[in-house]
Amino acid sequence: MASTKAAPVLTDMEELGKSIFFDENLSINGNQSCASCHGPEVGWTGPLANINAHGAVYEGSIAGRFGDRKPPSAAYATLSPIFHQDKQGLFIGGNFWDGRATGEVLGNPAADQALGPFVNPVEQALAAPANVIERVCAGSYGDLFRDVWGAEVCDPANVVMAYGDIGLSIAAYEASPEVNAFTSKHDLTFTGAAKLSKEEQRGFALFRGKGQCRRCHTSNGKQALFTDFTFDNLGVPQNPENPAGVAPGFVDAGLGGFLMNAGYDEDVYEAEWGKQKVPTLRNVDLRPDEGFVKAYAHNGYFKSLEGIVHFYNTRDVKPECPGLYAEAEALAADCWPPPEVAENVNTDELGDLGLTPEEEAAIVAFLKTLSDGYVP
Repeated sequence: MASTKAAPVLTDMEELGKSIFFDENLSINGNQSCASCHGPEVGWTGPLANINAHGAVYEGSIAGRFGDRKPPSAAYATLSPIFHQDKQGLFIGGNFWDGRATGEVLGNPAADQALGPFVNPVEQALAAPANVIERVCAGSYGDLFRDVWGAEVCDPANVVMAYGDIGLSIAAYEASPEVNAFTSKHDLTFTGAAKLSKEEQRGFALFRGKGQCRRCHTSNGKQALFTDFTFDNLGVPQNPENPAGVAPGFVDAGLGGFLMNAGYDEDVYEAEWGKQKVPTLRNVDLRPDEGFVKAYAHNGYFKSLEGIVHFYNTRDVKPECPGLYAEAEALAADCWPPPEVAENVNTDELGDLGLTPEEEAAIVAFLKTLSDGYVP
């Protein structure tokens, strides 16, 4: 059930970030904002059902130009740490599916990420940071921008500083309780305001046990983030409707590709080839109505929670499809296509879980308790 509570009171910096986040004028054709790909009504990810149902990647401000990955959720992304390796050598943190918004520039991965789309030719497509700053300073919230960051922020001599301030403002909004709400049914069980049904409780137990979900989507205690911010290759098939294309012309190298471009040694980036960032499961089922299609995985191959949970359970059990089947075709033919990237596929934590159809359904029922805005 959707919430009817008033929106949280925001600080001036959060209000500024919100204004920037929803401003379509910050694109070359005045037709795309951050919210165009990160809609609050669907959990701060892709808000258009007709796009999600197919290629799942979004067209930019310039018609005919597309990205190559499904928009990740902007909610809870601010809690990702600065990109680093732990003592075991695991890469952790950053933003974007491949971790390339490391946080090393502004000390905040979400702030680094926020600046990318403005000048990306296939997204908001402005020519340079100076163009973004000019539009912010001339906007209806220009005075608020100067109040928060100082009158000199709009001085043309301060482009680097001002552009960073824009990123930090957006990150402040994304870190606010309006975006990171922690108001799901699961959250309310900790205060006694809600109680999971028997099927939802069973699903949570399976999530933590037989389903092995918690090994990447950590779920301990209050305000669990349902991600460990690591990277993994789940063996997800290529999306045959992705405008970026399919193999051999297009293969999404994920973290490995970022590390290669960043100058890491070959033995390092090859071990990460095809890995994508583990997403939060918060708001994974948030949608305006039951008929709304959401897309799952980095390329949006899956169109339902039932489909992706079934894939986790049976990836290594079913025969390989004879072609690039879409999810519905694969489910109908009782097969799965080969992985988009065959290297480094995780075979330890998924693929042959032995879950019954009833157990799969229970896990899905639990996942549906993670949507913010729940009213008992």
